[in-house]
Amino acid sequence: MNSMTGYGFKEVVTDSTQISVEIKSVNSRFLDLSVNLPSFLNPLESRIKALVTEKVQRGKVEVNLRIHDENSNSKISIDHNAAKMYYDSFVDLAKELGLSEQSITLPLIVSQDGVLNVTHEYDAEIYWKKIEPVFDEVLEQFICDRKREGENLKKDLLSKIEILEKCADFFKEWQPQMEGKFKEQITSRFNELLGDHADENRIMTEVAAMLVKYTINEEIVRLQSHLLALKKEITENPVPGKKLDFICQEANREINTIGSKNQFTEVGAMVVSAKDALENIREQSKNVE
Repeated sequence: MNSMTGYGFKEVVTDSTQISVEIKSVNSRFLDLSVNLPSFLNPLESRIKALVTEKVQRGKVEVNLRIHDENSNSKISIDHNAAKMYYDSFVDLAKELGLSEQSITLPLIVSQDGVLNVTHEYDAEIYWKKIEPVFDEVLEQFICDRKREGENLKKDLLSKIEILEKCADFFKEWQPQMEGKFKEQITSRFNELLGDHADENRIMTEVAAMLVKYTINEEIVRLQSHLLALKKEITENPVPGKKLDFICQEANREINTIGSKNQFTEVGAMVVSAKDALENIREQSKNVE
């Protein structure tokens, strides 16, 4: 089991090239992956996404890659026409202001837009050979961080399921008393209405028919089945997040029904404990991949 939150980072300098890789993630219903690269490395985006999606299925994941090469190949070109146009314009302006042409310096001309054009020649594949080992290490660090947090979530979820299992056992233990209380109430009402004319056989027949509707046996069986399904998802499914929420909804329905049929304070308190544990599982499932 993995958490949807994780972090990995490394910065190195190799062959005069500074490489910084950061991968981080937060919760999301689906995989939402964004890759932030220098524009000259855009050809690598699909490759990086493929590497991440091989190991991540859910979460809002952000990959940040920064690179600075002190020995990058750069070319400078001069637009002579633009330089002459700027110079001529400045000469005209100097005359109008009564200034000498000597005030128009070379640095002034070359600092104007479009006079000097700097272009960088980058080969993304060459850079990838430097980036790949760093990226692989950060990705592994990121995955391990999600796994570590996932193990903590797993322990917490299993502890909450253990509470729910105890609650289910408690409900099963109290089921005979709940049914006995119901029989007692039905019998008492028949006697109040019919007095000495109450037919015991009819009372028992009616009670049996009503118990089919008001017994909690089916709810207990279904609840225990849902708890087994929860435990199986947590221990066997590497990405159980979406399934956990659905099973929790089903289990919550059974607990609510047991609560609606209950007439004992002790059972009511246990229903509250069960709902609290189940709500914790639902909340934690939002953090699970």
